[in-house]
Amino acid sequence: MSLDPSRNRLVLAHLGDGAAVVFDTHRKSVLGQIPHLAQVHGVLAVPELGRIYATATGTNELAVIDGENLEVIARVPVGRYPDGLAYAPSVGKIYVSDKDGRTESVVDARTNRRIATVALGSAVGNSQYDPVSGHVFVNAQDAGELVEIDPASDRIVARIRLPGAEGNHGLLIEPGLRLAFIACEGNDKLLVLDLRDRRVTAEFKVAGEPDVLAYDPGLGVLYLATESGPVHVFRAGPGGVSRLGQVDVGPNAHAVAVDPATHEVYFPLMRTGAGPVLRVMRPGA
Repeated sequence: MSLDPSRNRLVLAHLGDGAAVVFDTHRKSVLGQIPHLAQVHGVLAVPELGRIYATATGTNELAVIDGENLEVIARVPVGRYPDGLAYAPSVGKIYVSDKDGRTESVVDARTNRRIATVALGSAVGNSQYDPVSGHVFVNAQDAGELVEIDPASDRIVARIRLPGAEGNHGLLIEPGLRLAFIACEGNDKLLVLDLRDRRVTAEFKVAGEPDVLAYDPGLGVLYLATESGPVHVFRAGPGGVSRLGQVDVGPNAHAVAVDPATHEVYFPLMRTGAGPVLRVMRPGA
């Protein structure tokens, strides 16, 4: 999922339906759908470009979508098994995690063309842009590393070892705290990496194949969704990271997004009595 707070929109990847769904977070209603996105995995709303980007894993493409009329305006070939997405605004580039291609594809957002391919030598997890350093960070999940790419040159500038990581896939950069949160699906761990000294400062055992992360900076709360288990909740702030607990929000709640303005938390659920639904919750509710 990807939140566009400027327009009160939440974009969801509906993998099983091969579509992206656009949801109005104020009206709590579906605004529209973008079909023909085979096995869509990652979505990213970029408000300043008026675009939505989606990785169609079934066709190994990056779909470029007009954010106003919700129509696909370009399809860009990107590696094998494209998944996670990041946008580097200083250079106007989209970064695509090519999981099985073991690379990071770089797409020029102005021309909608792939302009570089960064070889990582590992199956690739999620990508995140860090606005403080201006760099893109990518999980190299076979190597147990977090790879740092400089968008100015599209070259790897650092490989950060992640002791204890197996299958480090999920990734969230929290620039205000200078922390990276890394979900390891191979051994059910959450790692906390200090981006200042490039050191893992904490790790937590979590159940259920951890996947997507979301952070509410106003409350200082971190959510970690899992493929087959509960949602784990942590307190994360200048004083460190601590476990608050866990909650069962429904089946297959492996994706999560949070609206920092309302503190509402969103969980798309694949199977309920009513079929696929989007569950909206608040802390304490």
